Amino acid sequence: MKPTSALTLMPNLVPLSRDRHAGKGWRRLDSYAFAAHTALVPLVASELPKAAMSLPIAFIRQDEHYVPVAVLGLEPTTNLFVAPDGRWIGAYIPSALRGHPFALAYAQTGEQVLCLDEDSGLLTEAGQGESFFDEKGEPSEGLRQILAFLQQIELGRQHTTRICDLLAQLGLIQPWPIQIRVGQNERRIQGLFRSDESALNQLSDAHFIELRRAGGLPLVYCQLLAMQHIGLLGRLVDLRANAAQTAARTPPPFSFSLEDQDILRFDWD
Repeated sequence: MKPTSALTLMPNLVPLSRDRHAGKGWRRLDSYAFAAHTALVPLVASELPKAAMSLPIAFIRQDEHYVPVAVLGLEPTTNLFVAPDGRWIGAYIPSALRGHPFALAYAQTGEQVLCLDEDSGLLTEAGQGESFFDEKGEPSEGLRQILAFLQQIELGRQHTTRICDLLAQLGLIQPWPIQIRVGQNERRIQGLFRSDESALNQLSDAHFIELRRAGGLPLVYCQLLAMQHIGLLGRLVDLRANAAQTAARTPPPFSFSLEDQDILRFDWD
């Protein structure tokens, strides 16, 4: 079973079935603690206009494709947008997180299968939460809504992959070396990519029209716009450090070691 998301967040996906789950239910998502250790979350093209208003966005290279992602932390296992109590502190929540604990996966036959993470803590017994199936054994209204939402995301993911493949083909994606001020120090991040605005301006008319017709222009411009938010990550680290000092708690936010003169690398291949 292969999850449809480029970066799966669910380690224990189980296909939803009447035999296994007919007498059970689930609680709606009320905490984003499950994403507290996920620094990069995939985005689809249709949500980039909203995401770009508050989140830094980059590309990563994975499985021979580029994937647009929300950059949510300076450490690979720290999401600065999830508060210690599980609250999301940003203005926009990526769609890849809003379907939790559900996900679509592909069976070996190529068929889409609705799955859920049974370790999410959101699975309930009969009479508690929302039922998976109604009295006739059919998917409940809530479950049908979840499935429609995930199918929409999957269609968006496929469309986004096609756009990113075209961007790469036209030479419009380049490495994005990042330097962020954290406290009194500078941190460098490598392994992320950005749109190449200079290459975009040099496209031939034919290639520019091809990109426009493919829906690639909004993706390029949204990513470029969202780059302004990258400094927010450093400020969030400082806020966490100040809160920790006030509460006299340890460890400090950067308790890991970096190699190559403090160069942090995101390597997702």
